[in-house]
Amino acid sequence: MWEYTDKVREHFLHPRNVGVLEDANAVGEVGSLTCGDALKLYLKINEAGVIEDARFQTFGCASAIASSSVLTELLKGKTIEEARRLTNKDIAADLGGLPKEKMHCSVMGQEALEAALADYLGEKAPAPAPEGALVCKCFGVYEGQIRRAIRENALKTVEEITDFTKAGGGCGDCTERLQAILDEELGRTAASTAAAGKKPLTNLERVKRVTQIMDEEIRPSLKKDSGDIDLVDIEGKTVIVALRGACKGCPVSHVTLTEFVQQRLRELVEPDITVREAGK
Repeated sequence: MWEYTDKVREHFLHPRNVGVLEDANAVGEVGSLTCGDALKLYLKINEAGVIEDARFQTFGCASAIASSSVLTELLKGKTIEEARRLTNKDIAADLGGLPKEKMHCSVMGQEALEAALADYLGEKAPAPAPEGALVCKCFGVYEGQIRRAIRENALKTVEEITDFTKAGGGCGDCTERLQAILDEELGRTAASTAAAGKKPLTNLERVKRVTQIMDEEIRPSLKKDSGDIDLVDIEGKTVIVALRGACKGCPVSHVTLTEFVQQRLRELVEPDITVREAGK
């Protein structure tokens, strides 16, 4: 039997902000009834970009209900930028912790929030099939979700992956694939750590590495959402790019540049790289 904190019990027995928010202007929906957990988050955001109200509908266990309830409480009064910084760890921490087997409930809350903010900002809705191949057929978990959970939560074992994503919690056929993904991610982290203690890259090495990451990882990811990016120039540790396709002129293109392009280059090339758009 799992041990729940008093706050988890309180939010489960007396959940806040349950139901449809009729005048919501941001809605995020994640999960599936088929897979056992689903959450629909409603937000009302005013012209100043402040979340005035939040409500939810969820199908799931006590942890799912409590996570959704406390998320709506955390969001009220926050600006969009403040809300963007909320993570599943913040949700779990505000509840006084969750059993490790139930951490996926807090992850579902973070994903619903991201979907709602994308809806409000007019960003492209998350694709029906998230990035990468379907890994866990029992719970509909894709490779991109698994890699993200490993990176953001510093996961070290397949059991932890299951706790945070539910992948591998059914028939177990995907266990070997989960281990392979974990090994790849841990190997990449180890390589980045080792690189931190080495001498700085030469300009030629930096150009080659940035070009490789742009071609192999960043451009393919953007193309999945009808976007694209060109590498214009590299000045020292400043990477100059031009957005193309759906990314060009997007009202939140700065988020794509800083939170995706720049972040990936910092992870895989050098930690102090900056990215800016040509002409800006």
